[in-house]
Amino acid sequence: MTEKSFFAGFGGQGIISLGQIWVYCAMKEGKNVTFFPFYGAEKRGGIARASVIVSDGEIASPLVTVPDSALVMNSDSLPICEAMLKEGGLLVVNSTLVKERPARKDITTVNVEAAALAEKIGSARFANMVALGAMSRLTGALALSEVEEILKKFFPPDKHRFIPMNVQAIQAGFKAV
Repeated sequence: MTEKSFFAGFGGQGIISLGQIWVYCAMKEGKNVTFFPFYGAEKRGGIARASVIVSDGEIASPLVTVPDSALVMNSDSLPICEAMLKEGGLLVVNSTLVKERPARKDITTVNVEAAALAEKIGSARFANMVALGAMSRLTGALALSEVEEILKKFFPPDKHRFIPMNVQAIQAGFKAV
């Protein structure tokens, strides 16, 4: 199994964190990984993208030029993700914020109200974790069996009080699809 994923949104949506947690989960599950973050110079509101490869075998190239799956967290990212996604690929869309629909008919599009589900948990800031849960279930790339342990290592101790909400958000995303 090899899954090439591309996550896209704007700064402040937790795209880079989502990619890092995705990679840590995969490593914990004994998989090989690559991770390339990209973000604009702005502190918040600029471009944020991350490409990740998760594989049971060796990874020949760390670059994701034609992803198997893509996550779109904001409207500006839709054209980019849609254009680069492979034929028959999976496009997961944060339909709370992205109202446009992709033009391509040769891909599978799944709408997840990531921000709305996150709001129900306590804050739209958990939308990236909702998306992580949905992407995990839809791609089958991660089992997420030890996600709480990974979050404890990922977040500094002063943020540990948010871990139960992050786990709840991941579970909500997993169940939503």
